[in-house]
Amino acid sequence: ESDTASEISFQFNRHKKSPSIGSHSSDMASVSSVSGSVLSVYSGDFGSVDAQGTVEFALDYDEKNREFQVHVSQCKDLAVVDEKKGRSDPYVKTYLLPDKARMGKRKTSVKKRTVNPIYNEVLRYKIEKMVLLIQKLNLSVWHNDPLGRNSFLGEIEIDLASWDWSNRKLNWYPLKPRSLSAVNGADHRGVMSLSIKYVPPGSLGEWPKNPPSGEVHIWVKDVKDLLQLRPSGVDSFVKCYVLPDTSKKSYQKTRVIKRDTNPVFNHTIVYDGFHTEDLKDACVELTVWDHEKLTNHFLGGIRLGLGTGLSYGISVDWMDSTQEEVAFWQEMMLAANEWIEGLLPLRSL
Repeated sequence: ESDTASEISFQFNRHKKSPSIGSHSSDMASVSSVSGSVLSVYSGDFGSVDAQGTVEFALDYDEKNREFQVHVSQCKDLAVVDEKKGRSDPYVKTYLLPDKARMGKRKTSVKKRTVNPIYNEVLRYKIEKMVLLIQKLNLSVWHNDPLGRNSFLGEIEIDLASWDWSNRKLNWYPLKPRSLSAVNGADHRGVMSLSIKYVPPGSLGEWPKNPPSGEVHIWVKDVKDLLQLRPSGVDSFVKCYVLPDTSKKSYQKTRVIKRDTNPVFNHTIVYDGFHTEDLKDACVELTVWDHEKLTNHFLGGIRLGLGTGLSYGISVDWMDSTQEEVAFWQEMMLAANEWIEGLLPLRSL
């Protein structure tokens, strides 16, 4: 089922309810709750500024080619991101909501050192008109940062069901602050396809088939639509921890897939030492990184758990799974020995 596999083993201590700061044990509950998880360290909002300025664009639907077209003309009076240099490097990005994962993002080129960029570019979506009419167009403007820490400059959302399709002219629209839908994920970082399975202790018959403790299997299949940090693409890999254990025993990673924003990893990781009651207190953290010689850049991640904010009775910030991630984990808990397939959006928060 996979072309690479790795296995890691540790034992959960189900009886301790408080962390032992000085302990070197690999027991899950004995690891300090102050251990920083990867997503927490890289979850900041990278320098958003107050939205200002306007954007000029036009919408059209090509009936013959069944294609939705967004004609992005230009922007005026955008916010300045780097005040010392008086500089912004803006580009325009679009999504069709709410199904942004399936339709994907489109974006213009980046215009350097200007708050009045001229694009004259067409962003295209192959989509049936009936499907398009139940979508919203989210068009946003961003400052491009070489390290991927892009800054939000403003946006506009249009309900396509009420759009006047006879209007094909370029029009100016004021850029607005981030909307609720944008805060909930319009800053798209990609989508991970994976499967997970829980094998309870004693569920597979006699040893050696029967594991002495439970196992969680994680099959990382692929990621689609990663952020492209360089013109040559992205050299990505996936890291995995089972929190609260952030030790080397917990750490696993895939191989690096070079120059591909849609990498296929097909990598399986097996963690044993799980008992059924541990599933409510543990969290599988999968993060995607761009590999470079000097440093790796965080691209996005997911956390699989119950999202209760607690682990073994201790309040932790990393137990913050989204509704989709919680539902995925719960489905695994309820279907022992079965692969559960999922398609989850990567996130920064």
